Amino acid sequence: MPKTIEKKKAGEESVVHFTFAGAVAGAKRCLPIAVSGVAIGLVFGVLARQAGLSPVEAWLMSILVFSGAAQFVVIGIWASPVPLAGVVLATLVVGLRHLLMGAALSPWFSKLPKRKAFGSVFFMADENWAMTMGEFQKGKRDAAFLLGGGIVMFVSWSTFTFVGSAAGSFIEDPAKWGLDFAFTAVFIALLVGMWRGKPSLLPWGVAAVVAVLGHEFLPGHWYILLGGLAGSLAGVMLRGR
Repeated sequence: MPKTIEKKKAGEESVVHFTFAGAVAGAKRCLPIAVSGVAIGLVFGVLARQAGLSPVEAWLMSILVFSGAAQFVVIGIWASPVPLAGVVLATLVVGLRHLLMGAALSPWFSKLPKRKAFGSVFFMADENWAMTMGEFQKGKRDAAFLLGGGIVMFVSWSTFTFVGSAAGSFIEDPAKWGLDFAFTAVFIALLVGMWRGKPSLLPWGVAAVVAVLGHEFLPGHWYILLGGLAGSLAGVMLRGR
């Protein structure tokens, strides 16, 4: 391939767009996730009500934090008085995976104006991050995809957190309605979509083994962070080879 064509192709791939059409595409792709998130939001709302939070307080937590995993962990240790140190540490441990997710996005988002980049990553969740990475790996370069998907999920999550909390007195046991499996089902669907054949086996297997061992032998929720780090490192090593 002539050098001029190679340079042109490399230049085209380095350009990152941020368009309304990209945001709409992200919203459409994440709509099924947002629908499934209805059940997860209801479950969290019910648990928040049982922990003593009012519907407005539960709703504000979902708007300001917007991290389902961290919120579920925090509600599990919620008490009166609130254990601030435990809440902060739990949120930090669970949220540290966002450092890895942000680092994965940086080759593209570092090319955006800070206002667009930081405004978008507030709405970054596991699901729309995974879909956005899939788009970039296919050669697409519209970073607004993350924002569009995140906004749809944000609205669904915060709205049904409030609904679940308000209806908490009527849904005392989420497992009785099968709502407790919704969170697991979403991540299983994401894993299927991210499958890349045999090369995926090593990082997935390492992450699973480390997470299970961490869950068995370490207190708290360190297994989430350790599993994610171990799987990521295995993936980096495999890619380096």
